[in-house]
Amino acid sequence: MNQTSSQLLTLTWDHAGWAFTLTISLSLMIFLVLVAAALVIWRWRAGGITFRSFEIDQAEIGVGSSKFRFKPNLTDRQVAYAIWVELSTRKIGLPIDFEHDVIAEIYDSWFTFFSVTRDLVKGIPVNQVKRDSTQAIIKLSIEVLNEGLRPHLTRWQARFRHWYEREIKKHDQDKADLVIDPQQIQANFPQYADLKEDMQRVNQALIRYRRKMHELVLKD
Repeated sequence: MNQTSSQLLTLTWDHAGWAFTLTISLSLMIFLVLVAAALVIWRWRAGGITFRSFEIDQAEIGVGSSKFRFKPNLTDRQVAYAIWVELSTRKIGLPIDFEHDVIAEIYDSWFTFFSVTRDLVKGIPVNQVKRDSTQAIIKLSIEVLNEGLRPHLTRWQARFRHWYEREIKKHDQDKADLVIDPQQIQANFPQYADLKEDMQRVNQALIRYRRKMHELVLKD
């Protein structure tokens, strides 16, 4: 039997069994594991680990007519997860119940979501922004804000809040002994039917957006 060895490797030749035996030292094994881990981390940061194709149809969400397919990376899924959590834990991503929900509080939730989503998009690492998949997430998120939320808020929020605050003060001054729910007061808004219809349209778009982000998070 012949044997060739070093501090890291031992190579043995068995004449009788016609076989080589290679023994690796513990220190070399640890070194190889660390190198492999470093390569995985490097590929992840470079966006090299991708998933199967995912399609987004903006018409399905109600914020455009484009349809695009891409392979998401871990950064895309992390952003989608953060957006999904925001939509799932706030009233904004749930169906509006106009008999029990207060419109002013819904507007507060929408405004907060607008700010949080904008910060999430701004926080995407610059080296990831160049990727087509990440650009798709950014494009969709910005269009949900600019074409979904912003038009409704621009048209209705200031008008409704001004009217609603005035009505609340009027009620407090003139009918202090009569308790009226805020839901009853908001239903008297002169353009309540139009506001309600437009708010429901935006709400449905945000619910579909939430579902799409959830699909992206779970995508293999």
